[in-house]
Amino acid sequence: MVAERLPREVIAMRVAQELQDGDVVNLGIGIPSLCSQFVPEGRTIFYHSESGVLNYGPMAEEGKEDQDLINASGQFLAPVKGMSFFDSGAAFAMIRGGHIDVTVLGALQVSSKGDLANWMIPSRGIGNVGGAMDLAVGAKKVIVSMEHIDREGNPKIVDDCTFPLTCPACVDMIVTDIAVISVQNEGLVLHETAPGWSAADVQAETDAKLIIASDLKNVSL
Repeated sequence: MVAERLPREVIAMRVAQELQDGDVVNLGIGIPSLCSQFVPEGRTIFYHSESGVLNYGPMAEEGKEDQDLINASGQFLAPVKGMSFFDSGAAFAMIRGGHIDVTVLGALQVSSKGDLANWMIPSRGIGNVGGAMDLAVGAKKVIVSMEHIDREGNPKIVDDCTFPLTCPACVDMIVTDIAVISVQNEGLVLHETAPGWSAADVQAETDAKLIIASDLKNVSL
């Protein structure tokens, strides 16, 4: 029997545990955008968007949507006290000026060295790198949240990226539907596995060689 994979919401919940009180955090499209739903208790997180907003809240309730208040995935957000609005130029200046503590991005591939590829699949021949390149360079910490394999069953954590890079050696941590992995100087360290998954199971779905942490445990929330 194949063990279950973590749902997208649980991946986002696990990533949210990494966010510290007072962090300014930018969330990318897809799974990353779900993180704003899961602020750890007792912590204040200032979510930032390239569209020109700082300190936004969770997603809006049905019937309370504001078409001018959306996240990177185009989902409607709930307003909160203390929100700030500014133009996109100022938003990017915050990123390029090193004022983003953490960015959470999706990925097509992450290499054993922490290289990030998340903007184009060569076989399709189209893509737009967008603000991801600024975030990958400008944020103090880069967390990738994604499914561990693609729709064809190919590993997304690879020894070397074969897709065009967004940024080399920028990823600090990877959270997938089966594992939590950190990028260290010595390589990729497996710290947590989804319930029912062994280190060997995770390695079987990973192209890059994993280093097993001495305190390996199940994903904790």
